Amino acid sequence: MSEVKLTAETRTEFGKGAARRIRRDNKVPGVLYGHGGDPVHLTLPGHDLLLALRTPNVLINLDIDGKTSELAIPKAVQRDPLKGFLEHVDLQLVQRGEQVNVEIPVHTEGELAPGGNLLEHVLNALPVEAEATHIPESVTVSVEGLSAGDSILAKDIPLPKGTTLAVDEDTVVLQVLAAQAEEAPEGAEAEGEEAAEA
Repeated sequence: MSEVKLTAETRTEFGKGAARRIRRDNKVPGVLYGHGGDPVHLTLPGHDLLLALRTPNVLINLDIDGKTSELAIPKAVQRDPLKGFLEHVDLQLVQRGEQVNVEIPVHTEGELAPGGNLLEHVLNALPVEAEATHIPESVTVSVEGLSAGDSILAKDIPLPKGTTLAVDEDTVVLQVLAAQAEEAPEGAEAEGEEAAEA
């Protein structure tokens, strides 16, 4: 997994006005919490944080005020619904060797059996437990040759060494749905008959 170093500053101003001022400076307000300590309110560099968050469950090495260094993973990210820029981030404090619960993206490879069936992602991300500094970026599962009615359960997905499921092993992750036959819109036939009569 990726480890990214970011500089962060503690902040003492809160509220919408303070958050707007922080974002005007191309920075992002955030909170660091975990291990039973008090939450630490931070200001983080916007562009660098945006690049870091492109990697799911990225490990962030925080240099706070040039005094302390902490490891964290992103737990909640708020974005502007229209423009997409970062509004706020929650970070969870972790330690090397510590087991953490995260969700990792599920990718698929291969082609379904012929027939126009649809692959449904029941879960887009798989809940797992992994060592904080060795969180997999994603898992890949083959759907080659699957037909309608087939499904892939959590226990069917190969996990990297040291990673275990944090969900019931019989949870459906992917399923193949039968192709729907094209149906004429309701009323279309009646409209055709009326037109013929006219």
